[in-house]
Amino acid sequence: MSEQQAYLLLIDDDESFGQLMVRALARRGWPVERLHNANAVETWLDVPPPHLPERVVLDLNLAGDSGLRLLPRLREVLPDSKILVLTGFASIATAVDAIKLGADNYLAKPASADDILHALDDLEPNLEQAAPEAPMSVRRLAWEHIQRVLAEHDGNISATARALNMHRRTLQRMLAKKPVSR
Repeated sequence: MSEQQAYLLLIDDDESFGQLMVRALARRGWPVERLHNANAVETWLDVPPPHLPERVVLDLNLAGDSGLRLLPRLREVLPDSKILVLTGFASIATAVDAIKLGADNYLAKPASADDILHALDDLEPNLEQAAPEAPMSVRRLAWEHIQRVLAEHDGNISATARALNMHRRTLQRMLAKKPVSR
């Protein structure tokens, strides 16, 4: 990667997704530097390279660590970079927290390279977007509530389970499943 060439920093622990994205983004003209976990990101942030990435894609769940925890420092070191939080466990609570902590946009998996690049480019809110025609289902509302309580407890499953008055393993099983559709 040349020192002056724009590049994208991909922070994701999923090996197959990461390899796929590196190739797909490179085909679209975006060289990619990839970091696999929160420790690697923290080390990178301690001594960032002289040429900083224009764009950052940050996975919300990094092998049990929360990507949200990294956002303030990423924003501090990369004030001009566009940061996208990408997650397989999308919820309103985590989306709001991501934006509050410095993300420019938020996107749910599965996402293609085109989806990611579009989300990084499309940072202006759509004022013409219509409100949803149907309210969220009870199952989706429950999912959103669990995500909010989980965020309030900094991703701590045991503390969240206690707050929700449920068994920790039951909560872990619920969180391992795909999010409930609207």
